[in-house]
Amino acid sequence: MAKVSLRRLSKRFASTSALAVDAIDLDVAHGEFMVLLGPSGCGKSTTLRMIAGLESITDGELAIDGRRVNDVPAKDRDIAMVFQSYALYPHMTVFDNLAFGLRRRNFRTVEVERRVGDTAETLGLTPYLSRKPYALSGGQRQRVALGRAIVRDPKVFLFDEPLSNLDAALRVGMRGELIKLHQRLGATMIYVTHDQVEAMTMGERICIMEGGKVVQTGAPLDVYRAPANTFVAGFLGSPPTNLMPARFDAERLVVGGSVIAFPRRDAPENVVFGIRPEDVAIARGAGHAHGEVLAVEPLGAETIVRFRMPGIAQDVLVRGPRSVAARVGDVVPLAFDLSAAHLFDPATRHRIA
Repeated sequence: MAKVSLRRLSKRFASTSALAVDAIDLDVAHGEFMVLLGPSGCGKSTTLRMIAGLESITDGELAIDGRRVNDVPAKDRDIAMVFQSYALYPHMTVFDNLAFGLRRRNFRTVEVERRVGDTAETLGLTPYLSRKPYALSGGQRQRVALGRAIVRDPKVFLFDEPLSNLDAALRVGMRGELIKLHQRLGATMIYVTHDQVEAMTMGERICIMEGGKVVQTGAPLDVYRAPANTFVAGFLGSPPTNLMPARFDAERLVVGGSVIAFPRRDAPENVVFGIRPEDVAIARGAGHAHGEVLAVEPLGAETIVRFRMPGIAQDVLVRGPRSVAARVGDVVPLAFDLSAAHLFDPATRHRIA
């Protein structure tokens, strides 16, 4: 295990003047599972590649276990990386794929066999050691790619969207395997993804990035419940947070054509009212607002209902039970759980505490 520290870490590619990674500060503790989350182009993979030594560092400092490694070659950093593509040697068996890195480091044959055997047992690959990659399923190939990292027993594991090539069912299964693997190994792991579900279910902490900068870092549920700004509120969660322009009229909040009793505190007159779909309900009696049903999307365990509210340009989403009674064209009252609502400053996009 090792601690990874990033201090004002930056990356600028020669072809552009803009920073791909802009002075980020981040500490990953010993044995922690940290997830870097963000949309495409936010700098998360570039950050991971700088930690791995596959990209040079333009500015700042990177330390692994207290040792500055800015100029240390990748092979000497004692890290292992799992890529989006499996990157297996097609002419080698599973055993030889797992053993390749150890043999390159001149491990004794007995030690190679012991490590490969232990890793294969951990990942359920023992029956497939004599097969070649073409004879494996996608999930089995991904496990071999993981095994090549595990067998080396590195200080830090790096994962660059390793599950994105798998189908939905396999992704769910492999998420569980990675969680159990982290619990078993207790290793430091840094995982890059754009998938919010992966981040929420796997990470002990998540670091959300936008435009090359760290926007918010914290435990998944803490970030979910208290987003730092409108970007985090809109990005984290599926469906995303409803973000609606609003203004204060004394102790009342005017949201579109609806007026809600809401203490103003220190908020500016114009705000963005944010509330998650699960915190909006179709009211049985009077509600805070009314909406016209635009679409009903049954998902089995739950139902997503899209509404049009007077004065609001975007659809308002409600997450309801599977038995929700709503039909397209109905106009129904909507009740907001105001204890779970957020106000954001429209100028800075930051949440108003």
